[in-house]
Amino acid sequence: MSEIFLPSRERLVMPFLSPVYEKFAEPVGWLGFRVVVGLSLVVAGWPKIVAPLAQSGFVESLGMYPGWFWSPLLAAMQFFGGMLIAVGFLTRPIALANAVMLLITLWFHMAHPYPEPFLTPEGISYLTANPDLLTPGAQAALLKDGGIQFGARIQEKAIYASLFWAAGAALIAAFGGGYFSVDRALKKEF
Repeated sequence: MSEIFLPSRERLVMPFLSPVYEKFAEPVGWLGFRVVVGLSLVVAGWPKIVAPLAQSGFVESLGMYPGWFWSPLLAAMQFFGGMLIAVGFLTRPIALANAVMLLITLWFHMAHPYPEPFLTPEGISYLTANPDLLTPGAQAALLKDGGIQFGARIQEKAIYASLFWAAGAALIAAFGGGYFSVDRALKKEF
């Protein structure tokens, strides 16, 4: 990859480990990272593949018209793109496209936070009347403040997850498929 990941032998505290880093740790670590990011995109993209037009209204609300075009395209990019990232084929352009999509997701979560009252008054009343539907921890988290803290935690997780996956896809776009990739086996990459 580069000296960012493989320091020169002279800079290593234990120089005899240089071959371990170069021949094992870097290529296997990068493969693991690429596969985790790719398969996570596959898992998150599966519901969108099953119902490719389900997000038409949502993408149109973001200004991406027509929704019937963008919704299936984004679903395919996430699902099939995740597969391509996992195997390391066309890695850089596919990862870049997914990084852009994930940055838009990050922007969306930051610009449109979950509403403060996570549960309606009717929902709180129903859950208060039927506490057996919730664990004691869920009762404490949801019933005392209408789910405001719970919603804030969900919002925080949505932002951090989008940030992490966007950064991961951007790293893969920057560094490519790595040693164990179809791109490398074909001796061609972007």
